[in-house]
Amino acid sequence: MGRFELGSFVLGARRPTAGPGTRGALSPDVQVGLPRRFEAVAEALVSGSDATSACAVAGRDLAMDGSSLEETMAGLRQTWQVVRGQDPAYDALSALLVAWSEAAMSYFHTLSCEDPMTGLATRAHVRSRLGDLYRRHGAGDVDAGWALVVCELAGDAPGADGVDHGTRLAATLRLSRVGEAARTVFAAGETVGRLAPHRVVVVASRNDRLGTRVRLLRSLVTGLTDDPARVWIEGLPRTELAASQLLDELARS
Repeated sequence: MGRFELGSFVLGARRPTAGPGTRGALSPDVQVGLPRRFEAVAEALVSGSDATSACAVAGRDLAMDGSSLEETMAGLRQTWQVVRGQDPAYDALSALLVAWSEAAMSYFHTLSCEDPMTGLATRAHVRSRLGDLYRRHGAGDVDAGWALVVCELAGDAPGADGVDHGTRLAATLRLSRVGEAARTVFAAGETVGRLAPHRVVVVASRNDRLGTRVRLLRSLVTGLTDDPARVWIEGLPRTELAASQLLDELARS
């Protein structure tokens, strides 16, 4: 039996046939040689129909299962070799890869919305929220109608050299409490995110209540931690690119 290797996968290259007197039904030999999630692809190949849709479904399902791209491609090639004794068609491979990539990106985007340690929105999600505002309202109106409220805890940031794990955990818990305080003050659906190990940011509407809310947040944060904290309003620039650069600067400093 011929075989080929792709990464750590060793795949057979045999060609069983469909069961006698059937069209589109898989024989036991074919079923045994199929990788997981590729049964529908094999059925399409046996029946002589277009397999691209089945490949797209397989690629999406495997991405959501956590299968690597290498494993997914190897599974398609194994399926084609088992049924037809040849490598997969370009259209089928393309459908598989596009579906896998889109599903994987969607999954990682979902993961990136919330910081698992604090429950706050990630910097990527804050950036996305700002991008939505600039696209929806126009660059000239965002700086007048919206602002960033930044809350900074003093002391060594978690992750800095010389800071032990216990100190990092304590600082993370403090930041989580600050985030809860920010959600209490800005309770109208504003995005509250983690910019850095020692900074929380709120994408807030710039209205006549903003100053009062900032003072209230400063008061609440002072009661939550023994460390001094700064809370200030950061104006948004006129372009989305400059706003993204501002976030990066606030995350670094």
